[in-house]
Amino acid sequence: MALDFYAHWYPNRAPEPTDSPGEAAALPWTTAHTVALELASMSLLDFSSAAEGHPLLICAPYALHRAKIADLAPGHSLMEALQKAGIARLYLTDWRSAGPEMRFFSIDTFLSDLNVAVDTIGPPVDLAGLCQGGWLSLLYAARFPGKVRRLVLAGSPVDISVPSDLSRMVASLPQQGFEALVSQGDGIVSGKHMLQIWSAPLRMLDVEAALQRRLDGKSDDARTLLDRFIRWNSETLDLPGTYYLEVTDWIFRQNRIAAGDFVALGRRIDLAAVEQPVFLLAAENDVVVPPDQALATLRLLGTPPAWLQCDTERCGHLGLFMGRRALAGSWRRIARWLQSDLGEAAGERSRISA
Repeated sequence: MALDFYAHWYPNRAPEPTDSPGEAAALPWTTAHTVALELASMSLLDFSSAAEGHPLLICAPYALHRAKIADLAPGHSLMEALQKAGIARLYLTDWRSAGPEMRFFSIDTFLSDLNVAVDTIGPPVDLAGLCQGGWLSLLYAARFPGKVRRLVLAGSPVDISVPSDLSRMVASLPQQGFEALVSQGDGIVSGKHMLQIWSAPLRMLDVEAALQRRLDGKSDDARTLLDRFIRWNSETLDLPGTYYLEVTDWIFRQNRIAAGDFVALGRRIDLAAVEQPVFLLAAENDVVVPPDQALATLRLLGTPPAWLQCDTERCGHLGLFMGRRALAGSWRRIARWLQSDLGEAAGERSRISA
């Protein structure tokens, strides 16, 4: 997303540098937390306010932007909203930007590290996947069903047979083009390059729609929020070439997850075997993962109908994760659902499984 509007709103200030920003220039986090674990692919961040309760792990997308998509600013932070909604044990995957040592990391690598994170927290966990963190979370829940209590998929592409602008764009390009991109980067795909290729020019109306509030540029609060959004947008992630090629080919071209042809850590994944309670969240105006695509996952699962929930927010893709109405609406409902009693006694689970 281009920053053409930046000079208009900040006439005396040049855009933030976007080429490999150092730690000092990195956007600070909004919500207090500690680092629970450092892994090759991520830092596991602990936002917990208590030691008791069912743990919720937010799986951020490993695609283009940093995990601060879930903690952008006060009033626009999913982590803050979930804390206020009563989720006492709360964690987030902060995926690392790929360096040369990560160039051969695959989807299995990230599933393995996600498994270590879950074991560190203590299973079973509630798992919420944002966008592409959703298909990773679904694969994990199918691969390790005993370690996931409930599953939330928010704006998550799974069944690519239901088209979107993103899936059409991937399908229109030869796989050799993606391979050339990886080769040019010596096994690493540049986040800056992806931002230029995949994102449309970003207008002030787009930012306001994502945040679900007006930014008139007159108040210090509005200027600070706009600045944080622009800095977040510019802090892209570099991706491992192996992972990037697997995602573009296996998921967005071959549709292996929905087709039942995906092998995760040595085991073929059958989504019909996923029986955990699932909540699907879609955005009504999402061009990245349209609601029909986000909700198509319902028909692939083996979850009993009584344990299936879905909701649609009147927003676009980013609004699902940082829009103040979405955070106060659907995510509050999701928090209540996570804390509710669904009759998950061992006997009932055994009866349904049988």
